[in-house]
Amino acid sequence: MSDPTAPIWDLIRGVWRFSALNAFVCLEVPQALKDGPRTVPELAERCAAQPAMLARILRAAAGIGLLRSVSPGTYELTETGAVLLPDHPRSLHPGVFTTASPPLMYALMTLTETVRTGRQAFADRYGAMYQLLSEDKELAGHFDAFMDARSRPFAQALARHYDFSGARTIVDVGGGKGHILATILRAHQHLRGVVVELEHTAPTARAYLAGRGVGDRAGVITGDFFASVPIEADLYLLSNIIHNWDDLEATKIIQNLLAAMPEGARILFVDMVLPDDDSPHMGKELDMRMLGIFGSGRERSLSEYTALLRGAGLEITEVTELALSTSVIETVRGA
Repeated sequence: MSDPTAPIWDLIRGVWRFSALNAFVCLEVPQALKDGPRTVPELAERCAAQPAMLARILRAAAGIGLLRSVSPGTYELTETGAVLLPDHPRSLHPGVFTTASPPLMYALMTLTETVRTGRQAFADRYGAMYQLLSEDKELAGHFDAFMDARSRPFAQALARHYDFSGARTIVDVGGGKGHILATILRAHQHLRGVVVELEHTAPTARAYLAGRGVGDRAGVITGDFFASVPIEADLYLLSNIIHNWDDLEATKIIQNLLAAMPEGARILFVDMVLPDDDSPHMGKELDMRMLGIFGSGRERSLSEYTALLRGAGLEITEVTELALSTSVIETVRGA
């Protein structure tokens, strides 16, 4: 018979493991090992750490697969540990910093208060999430880099698996600096694209699209999707947008798209689509962060998404899983 305490112990141990991971990154151990194996004393000198204490962090890091011993007291990075290098093409270095940041940890640790009172303990202390990011440039940099790293696998899957052949123009609504649009345009040379973003983000988006070699086929329009989406296109993309808002606000965004979209156009929603049963899903776990930080924002199940979109005037035509538990939901205007 399985031990009913085992899942709880694993969750408790997960906190301990994350503390080792955070120290491993903050002490810059991956950078110290980038060029090859080093001894504990060598690492302690490079990381400005106490050798005996650092040895315990390294032992734990090896136990969770970030390091391997090449000889007693000498370590090298594993393939998993290497993704914690800031310049790794799939780096999760900013993901660790973002997750461990005091404001975001506070949001998770005060879920009880939030759920009991209905008030965001996070918002009461730090204000709205995007207000915090506008004030804390270091956290904003880590957060943006983490979102970029998180979106890269499903952006590539979307560009690879979705049929863009019938479209000529795609509008990425709230597309940030345009990383998803750039991925799609690089894979589909016949497409032109536009990012719709707030004014302060527009210069970064223009520079990014140009740097990715698609500036001649991509533009940036400033706008607020709660006011209007001022452009016609064959295809509209909302990636990780709807999950930030409650049903009323999400419906407003969708209806603004409907007001702009011509006959035959489609809207793609890229989000996590949770199972309606009790099966585990990354989105159910991410929803705890949404609850702690945004409150009204939420991850939705397929039935919840279907009801939301139908109520806003859309019908789902296809749902395709992409990567990292994220799916693309294709929709058309409802009858």
